[in-house]
Amino acid sequence: MTSELVVGIDLGTTNSSIAVIRRGLPEVLDGGDDGLVPSCVGLDSEGRVVVGSPARNQAVLFPDRTVLSIKRKMGSDEVVRLGETDYTPERISSYILGELVSRARTTLRRDISRAIITVPAYFNDAQRKATRKAGELAGLKVERILNEPTAASLAYESDSSEASKILVYDLGGGTFDVSVVSIEQGVVEVLATAGNNHLGGDDFDALIVERLNLHLDEETKDDSHRSDRTVQARLRHAAEAAKKKLSTAPFAVIEEDNLKGSGRTPLNLSYELSRSAFEDDIQELLQGSLDEVTRSLNDAQVRAGDLGRVLLVGGSTRMPLVSRLLQERLGMAPHGEVDPDRCVALGAAIQAGMEAGEEVGSVLVDITPYTFGIRTRGDLDGLLSFHHYAPIIPRNSKLPVTKSDVFFSITPDQASVQVEVFQGEDPDTRNNTRIGGFTFDGLNENENAYEDGIVVSYSLNVDGILDISARERGTGKQISGRIEDALAARPDDNALELDLGDDPDQAAADAAGQLLERVKAVLEKAPAEDLAEIKRLAKALEGAVQRGDDEKADQVAGELSEILFFIE
Repeated sequence: MTSELVVGIDLGTTNSSIAVIRRGLPEVLDGGDDGLVPSCVGLDSEGRVVVGSPARNQAVLFPDRTVLSIKRKMGSDEVVRLGETDYTPERISSYILGELVSRARTTLRRDISRAIITVPAYFNDAQRKATRKAGELAGLKVERILNEPTAASLAYESDSSEASKILVYDLGGGTFDVSVVSIEQGVVEVLATAGNNHLGGDDFDALIVERLNLHLDEETKDDSHRSDRTVQARLRHAAEAAKKKLSTAPFAVIEEDNLKGSGRTPLNLSYELSRSAFEDDIQELLQGSLDEVTRSLNDAQVRAGDLGRVLLVGGSTRMPLVSRLLQERLGMAPHGEVDPDRCVALGAAIQAGMEAGEEVGSVLVDITPYTFGIRTRGDLDGLLSFHHYAPIIPRNSKLPVTKSDVFFSITPDQASVQVEVFQGEDPDTRNNTRIGGFTFDGLNENENAYEDGIVVSYSLNVDGILDISARERGTGKQISGRIEDALAARPDDNALELDLGDDPDQAAADAAGQLLERVKAVLEKAPAEDLAEIKRLAKALEGAVQRGDDEKADQVAGELSEILFFIE
């Protein structure tokens, strides 16, 4: 006789998902939306309740009959109106839970009546009771309300017998929490938690929307679009898409035609947002989350050095700045190899399986054990160096993965660059493994190319094939290559489908040569007080390159570049 099924449900602010144990392993059920059901509820044109993608799709045109981010209202007395009816947050959430269960029943062809539902660790009693009530309204027997960091820890450490302490950084669509968790002999205990139930992807989207509104204010000399709900809904939709793109690309182009249908002149939007500008906007909010990280560690009386892992949970942790700030604060690279959008549901399924007495295996994922990056000129131990390592695909990234970033040539008239591929974790490329490279010629054929930069993209699949491309943004010119077994590559590999180009020492010599060409160009206009110093540094640079003294060459090149910058 088949045992009664218990499912695990992640009831999220932006997306929700349902997972079960199948063939001994946790699995998020697809249901036609790649496992994620938008946490949106609406009324269609005939007054029927719609949930998930249909509701989200209509939110742009009919924001007055669509509800988003209801999780933020759970446990409150606030009601939301759809059509002519007021709904409690529990009732809206019950529609989302009901849709998840309906899809699971269709997929599994089994009745489902028991569930474990996750909540943020900082949810108070009223919020937990509201979540339980939502489950009951959906016809479920809620076996347990499970803390999200506990679920995430189970997804990573369910089969671990070693005692460890883990920090779970959970940044979702509308809520943030950080928890310090102890795992010992299969028992997961939350030692401390902190958070903000009004911090998440919605807030980052809002910052982009404000940028777009300011742009439209300037373009139209009119701010009437700010009070138009349909326009603002379309901007929020576009902002979210741009935010997601910036997680893997250095730029996102936002284009929306006919934002307003009335009037003689249509309201169109065309705006390019850079990752660096977006990160400047969100820096303050993320710094606030780091204060909560420190508070949770202090409350748990755990030092950063005592942590075994830092886990990333929630879709908003895909923003590269999150990992960088956490690594700077805690001194270790965080783990996000279990899908941040799905790991809570997977952990809930593991707990559900345990409740049902099933044997449960660990979550299986393919990850890259190395960081892959590029050699650039940048800061190295406080000095400007030509051996600075710029990571593109971080270690522990889930495979397959595609990431890109933008880089700039050293001088405006530089006609070629070396794109060199490295594998390793050291900030100095000389301590990493060079696994390939190629020369990108014919650059700067238009006057803006130097300022626009070169976008370098890496795509690594589960078979270890690394595809590299470099595209000059100003002209669209592109070059690409492939490394067949990047995960196993070593310095003496010869089976690369790339022109390996010059070695690092030759590339450094070329860069020094370009710097000396700049020296010649400024000699006549250089102030007398700088001229002698420029000549001295130029001679020292030539000597260091001839001797192969990279460290000295880097130091002198940095000093020379600084002087030339102010003269040019």
